[in-house]
Amino acid sequence: MENLRLRIIIRGAVQGVGFRPFVYRLANDLKVVGFVQNSSYGVIVEVEGKKNILDQFLLRIEKEKPATSFIQSLEHSFLDLVSFKDFQIKESISGEVEAFILPDIATCPECRKEILDSKNRRHQYPFTNCTLCGPRYSIIQNLPYDRANTTMKSFKMCSDCQKEYDNPKDRRFHAQPNACAKCGPSIELWNKDSKVLEKNSSALLKTAEMIKNGDVIAIKGLGGFHLVVDAKNEGAVQKLRDRKKRGLKPFAVMFSCLEEIESDCEVSALERRSLLSSEAPIVLLRKKQSLKIADNVAPQNPYLGVMLAYTPLHILLLDILKGPIVATSANLSEETICVDNREALNSLKYIADGFLVHNRDIAHHVDDSMVRVMAGREMVLRRARGFAPLPIFVKNVEDSILAVGPHLKNTIAFSNKENVFVSQHIGDLETPKALETFEKTIKDLTKIYDVDVKLIVCDEHPNYLSTQFVEYSNLPKEKIQHHYAHACSCMAENEINDEVLGVCFDGTGYGQDQTIWGGEFLKVDKDGFKRFAYFSPFPLPGGEAAVREPRRSAAGLLYHVLGEKAFEEKDVEFLNAFKPEELVNLNSMLRKKINSPLTSSVGRIFDAVSSFLGLCHYVDFEGQAAMSVEFSISDEKSNCVYSFGIKKNESLIVEELFVRDILRDIKNGVKSNVIARKFHDTLVDIIIAIAIRSGLKKIVLTGGCFQNKYLLERSIYRLKEEGFLPYWHQRIPTNDGGISLGQIAAASKKNVLQYDFKQKEK
Repeated sequence: MENLRLRIIIRGAVQGVGFRPFVYRLANDLKVVGFVQNSSYGVIVEVEGKKNILDQFLLRIEKEKPATSFIQSLEHSFLDLVSFKDFQIKESISGEVEAFILPDIATCPECRKEILDSKNRRHQYPFTNCTLCGPRYSIIQNLPYDRANTTMKSFKMCSDCQKEYDNPKDRRFHAQPNACAKCGPSIELWNKDSKVLEKNSSALLKTAEMIKNGDVIAIKGLGGFHLVVDAKNEGAVQKLRDRKKRGLKPFAVMFSCLEEIESDCEVSALERRSLLSSEAPIVLLRKKQSLKIADNVAPQNPYLGVMLAYTPLHILLLDILKGPIVATSANLSEETICVDNREALNSLKYIADGFLVHNRDIAHHVDDSMVRVMAGREMVLRRARGFAPLPIFVKNVEDSILAVGPHLKNTIAFSNKENVFVSQHIGDLETPKALETFEKTIKDLTKIYDVDVKLIVCDEHPNYLSTQFVEYSNLPKEKIQHHYAHACSCMAENEINDEVLGVCFDGTGYGQDQTIWGGEFLKVDKDGFKRFAYFSPFPLPGGEAAVREPRRSAAGLLYHVLGEKAFEEKDVEFLNAFKPEELVNLNSMLRKKINSPLTSSVGRIFDAVSSFLGLCHYVDFEGQAAMSVEFSISDEKSNCVYSFGIKKNESLIVEELFVRDILRDIKNGVKSNVIARKFHDTLVDIIIAIAIRSGLKKIVLTGGCFQNKYLLERSIYRLKEEGFLPYWHQRIPTNDGGISLGQIAAASKKNVLQYDFKQKEK
């Protein structure tokens, strides 16, 4: 097993409490080398050793930390070795204390005990918090983080709460959101006409009763509203699907305790750590056969998105219900999550039967974060509550850059010295409300941090609303190619400054040749990038319609391989997904090249294969077709792969051969799960072949397709086997949620940054 370097950045009550000596003893006990060091914003730890030992080190820090310490956030990532000789306690890094906005923190064990203790004055109070937990980012309006600068400013503390706040020995000493039932926020249950049905504890009881009866309830939580139903009630789940117009996209499920989760899902040590962490994200877990959740919560999916109750409100509700709930973001289509009581009432009145609201305003919407453990590491797929807006340290980054991100899964980011602050997940910029939230997030974060923006960076796609937003600015601007940003994002997170081969497998991105890219191998160095290899472009009949209909991607790929004879193939089963007149129209579109843009996208190849196999001809949500191929992979190991070609002069990958092979296997009755595995293994073989041809050692794996567990893990294994050094995402999403970080990293490179900041300031 190879040695790795683990970097851990810990924020919270971790200075002056014996934390560094504790880490020193732990390092010596596990015989790892490196250092521990205080900094202006917390404690930095770097250790080198075997992967399994570093995992133990990480888990034991949280489990065995000094009793008087508190970890508010723990960010960790695996990096290249620097070959430490021993373990040291280094001198503290002096300097001005950084005023970071901390993310919202899940309810701590002490507060949980209090709200469930009938003798405690905070019994059943749904806004209980202390310095160890509670709202942060969702309530802050300005820095410094004082009560007067939060949405708690309208709630004056009672004498009991004030005593706690003023007492240095109390864990609520200077806890800005400190409150109790006498002086703090309160809850009410409304009907659709905003009539108050119940208040306070009675509202919780009535809400639980309605959920048990199969009703849909909109619940205002920490960073916005959830739509909630009984997770075991198939009829209630279907009612929610029908009203929200959400076909097969999985719902997340909230449990009250780890034991409940473990009875329904397989949970590894790292998955357990994620569930119990202060971030408390949704974690994707493999279902057990004994699963007691309704089948239509996550249909046709072996995984379940699971989280633990992370606020007192949710803890109290689940304590009454004695069972899990579906808790999905309260929004329409792909709009931003609702945060305001009246807004929720207007937007959700045709979905929810009741509204459990409170009177603490939400300053910033914050969705639930999502994590999947892959290749022995936690990979953040949606970065929001618990993670945002903590910064990412990036070497050699230019100061005062604002990046506005992509169109889908939008986040924005800005640089402040060597810190890049990446916003919470904003969502798809498809609606006026989403665009309004996007603009508000930019305004709020740049105002809070007093950022004097000197350069705005966006995607090259002219139709992205984020790109159009930049066009109206008078500031200097740069456009960054989509997949180059993906590669730079992964490089920045992994602190790579050498030349790499960026393997960017994605859905769609605007290419510099005006085609749709997405199956790219980019050579990236300190000066920029070169498109080294890519999949042979094939047509997408109907353009955007093909994204919603994988059958169109399949038709375009088949036409690319067989030409006008494509639709004459009688034994190609997926063609039955079309009516005869549709095939005539498709053939005409493709022959005349009408509304049939070319693409090299691996995401669209996944779509085509899904349709070839009869798994998915239409999608209800992004990635559904690709997921169907991943989930159908056979557990039987096979060394068989499909054939492919690479043109020598262009490094152009010719997929014609493996398309013919797949169709031949289908015709010969080979099981779809075997075909799915061979297809994945073929993609990995292509990565290896191009990596060898590139002559580069470091290989960066990025793009939405690498949310696929089998594809990522198999690629990593084979690259290591062949002597390469693979890198992948950890704390920043591999999907488009990581683009904004990559835009800033790319804009800081020599060939992109076209002007001198100091000169511009003059």
